[in-house]
Amino acid sequence: MKGYHIERLSKLNINALEKLHHEVYGRFNPPGYYTKKYDTSYTGVQHVGYIAFNERHNPIAYYGVIPCFIRYGDQLYLAAQSADTMTHPKYQFKGLFVQLANLTFDLCMEEGISLVFGFPNQNSLHGFLVRLKWQMTETLAHYNIPTGIISLEGIVRRIPFLKKMYEHYQQYVLRNYLVSKKGIDNAVFKEGFAGVNRNALYLNYKMYNDTQVIKIGDALLWIKIKNGLIVGDVNCPSGEFDSMLLELKKLAMKLGLKSIQFHTSHQTRLSWLLSSRYPAEPSFYVLFKDFGSRIPLDKIKFTYADVDTF
Repeated sequence: MKGYHIERLSKLNINALEKLHHEVYGRFNPPGYYTKKYDTSYTGVQHVGYIAFNERHNPIAYYGVIPCFIRYGDQLYLAAQSADTMTHPKYQFKGLFVQLANLTFDLCMEEGISLVFGFPNQNSLHGFLVRLKWQMTETLAHYNIPTGIISLEGIVRRIPFLKKMYEHYQQYVLRNYLVSKKGIDNAVFKEGFAGVNRNALYLNYKMYNDTQVIKIGDALLWIKIKNGLIVGDVNCPSGEFDSMLLELKKLAMKLGLKSIQFHTSHQTRLSWLLSSRYPAEPSFYVLFKDFGSRIPLDKIKFTYADVDTF
């Protein structure tokens, strides 16, 4: 395809992602969303991605990753999560996705990133596995716990002038549960697994999304309210798990939410606690592009808190 050029993502062109996002999805993100999301300076590496522009300098495609650290044992490894993949509808099926992805992988190796992981949807899975030669280790398990009520959140979403009122109501209900934490520690390390290193710098970075931490008994839950109550991760004593879930369900009902959702890797303690109580459905595919990290890929475990959209 002729008539286009490619630029590395930078502070100077990052606003183009907002324009491309609107062209692809028909909506805008909150102001500064991509600026915050790709400011991974705490890792020493940032703006790892490429944008394609047409001859009028309009963005037509993008692929990028967000650097982070994977912890395995006592070692930290510079890694990255495959994040946004966008192609303008008029420029699809022209090979831009593969071209931008391969450029990004070359850049990862130049920057010292030894491993890239991602959670592609069904539409992208073939491209990652066949065209980009990624390796799949598992599919996350999704646990959906219905509250048995009609979704007040869903009704309010269709009536814009009620949105602010509902948000104030949410915070009023949550006021006795909220704690002043930006996220919670990753429990998989205590279980002998590898995972995303959620230190203070990482949790401060993750504030580009609207999440909160609540406390129920001795349990800490990292949550997001969107199409139900999404629990990104939870640290809870085993003996309190049932009582915590009962109180969480009552809270979700007060918030007018139709369900509580968990997403987690298999073999973890959280997976065992949930699978012994609720049926699981397949969730996100877990894929890797390894540039010589020497981490056993099947040892790396995730929850929804580790996904870039949480």
